[in-house]
Amino acid sequence: MKNTDNSDLIVKCLADKFLPLSLVLGLYVILHGNISPGGGFQGGVLVSSAVLLLYLAYGYKGAAAAISGKILHKGEAFGAICYIVFAMLGIFYGFNFCRNVLFSRGEIGDIWSSGTIALMNYAVGLKVLTGVGFLLMLVIGLLAADPAEKAPDASEGGELK
Repeated sequence: MKNTDNSDLIVKCLADKFLPLSLVLGLYVILHGNISPGGGFQGGVLVSSAVLLLYLAYGYKGAAAAISGKILHKGEAFGAICYIVFAMLGIFYGFNFCRNVLFSRGEIGDIWSSGTIALMNYAVGLKVLTGVGFLLMLVIGLLAADPAEKAPDASEGGELK
C-alpha cells in the first residue's frame, strides 16, 4: 500500500529543490577540476546523484521517465572515446600518451589554462556521470517493488522502462 501522508510531499519538494543544486554543483566541480580540488570523477558522481533524488521522490517509474538508459549508455561510450582522443593528442604531436600538448593556451588560473588536462578532465566527468547514472538506474530497476516495472536484463541491451 502506498503511503499517502505528507511525507511524500515533503520528499518531492526537497528533491525538486536539491536536484538543480546537485546538477549545478556537479557541473561546477567538473568544469573547475583542473584548477581547484575535485575533478571529473567527483563532479560526475555529484551529477549522477540526481538519479537517486528522482528515485526517492518519484519512484522508479518517475526516474525512468526522466532519464533514458540508452542515452546514458551511449554517453559513457562517448566520454571514453573523447578521453582516448584527447590522450592521443600527445602521440599526434610527437610526444607520449596523455602528454599535455595544449598547455600554452589561456592565462594561469583560467578554466582553459591547463590545456589537454582540462579536456581529459571533462571527458572523465562525462564518462563518470553517465556510467554511474546508468548503473544506478540498473540497480534501482532491480530493486523496484513491482515486478512489472523492473528493468530488462543488461545483457539484452534493452532500454530501461
